[in-house]
Formats: sequence, C-alpha cells, structure tokens
Amino acid sequence: MDAEEKSDANPTVKRWMKDLKAVAYEADDVLDDFQYEALRREAQIGDSATRKVRGYFTPHNPLLFRATMSRKLSNVLSKINGLIEEMNKFGPVQRTEPSQVTYRRTHSALDYSVDIMGRDDDKGVVVKLLMEQQNQHRLQVLPIVGMGGLGKTTLAKMIYNDPEVKEHFQLKMWHCVSENFEVVSLLKSIIELATNERCELHDNIEVLRGKLQKVIDRKKVSTCAR
Repeated sequence: MDAEEKSDANPTVKRWMKDLKAVAYEADDVLDDFQYEALRREAQIGDSATRKVRGYFTPHNPLLFRATMSRKLSNVLSKINGLIEEMNKFGPVQRTEPSQVTYRRTHSALDYSVDIMGRDDDKGVVVKLLMEQQNQHRLQVLPIVGMGGLGKTTLAKMIYNDPEVKEHFQLKMWHCVSENFEVVSLLKSIIELATNERCELHDNIEVLRGKLQKVIDRKKVSTCAR
C-alpha cells in the first residue's frame, strides 16, 4: 500500500511495482499448474495399473512434474527475494492499520496511451463466460480479485469496452461503490446511469427498487462495479 502511494512520484518505486506484478503473475501460474495436476491425479484414481505405468513415460510423470515445479518455484522465490531486498532500499513504511486512502472514483474509458500487456487471455476468458450465460433470469457475478496495483480496474475496462460485449448487452453501466455506501444514494445513481436522466424520486428503497426493476426489465444488462 505504501509503495503504491509512492509510485506516482517515484519512478524507481513505480518500476518496482511493475516488476512485482510480473512476479505475482508467475506465482499465480505456478499455483495453477499445481491445481491442474491435483485435478488430473484425482481424475485418474481407479485407473488400471497399466495406465499408471504408462504415465511414467509421459509429461505427467510425477518425478518429472516434481523437478519442473521445483525449478519454477525456486525461480519465483528468487525473484521475490530480490524484490524484497530492493524494496528495503527505498524504505517502505510498514503499517499496522489500513491507511485512510481517499476513495478514488474511476471511469470506464481505457487509456490507449498506456501499453496493456498480458491481459488479453484473462479478458477472453471473462468475455466468453459472459457470452455463454444461458439463464438470463439469474444474476451472474464475476469478481476480479487480487492485490492492489495488479490491474484489476484495467482488466474490467477491457471487458466493458470489448466490441462483443457492447453488441451483446442492451444496457451497460459502470459504477464505483465505496466500502461504506448508502443504499438509497446507490439505487438513485444506478437508475440515473440506466436512464441517463436525473432521478427525482423520494428516498424510499421500495419505490427506487421498483423503478430500477422497470428500467432493466427484459434487458440484457452488464454492470461493472468497482
């Protein structure tokens, strides 16, 4: 958190944050490899001895997997240790309590002056899930989670502005919600986004809920909430 705040004014810290993101992606890939191997082995339980013996001569050989993953883990940990040593040089402040960071509102427009690398695959997966949703009467929530600075908002913008998503959904909304929000204000704000008009209704949750239901009724709705 401290490094993220300092990165705007310090190019060295900004570059360090970028390196940290890259290593975080590598670590995530390693965990994915472990998860896939665990699922593969679970699926093979009950296989014949012949198939198990044959497995020792394939890329899924347990000994080969262990050696490969050991090498990947060592590489990631080495990079993390290097980043920790570098981090200590610019004196980060270790906080015992969350800092009172000013709530930052975002917009849905992509910054095309900034190169976005390595997120096309992630975007493709989420867009595919949105397009394949079968039951239009059930609310589908696709959360994007991760440490600060990993580019969650940028990924959400890429999905929100994807041509296929734009064509598929009749109504699209981008909304920022703070941790401490007021329900009535939130409902009014969403209604205004959906209608592109100021909401003059009274501060009654049931009235606002009914209005919102009428606005989005029978429409394919895509909402990005940050």
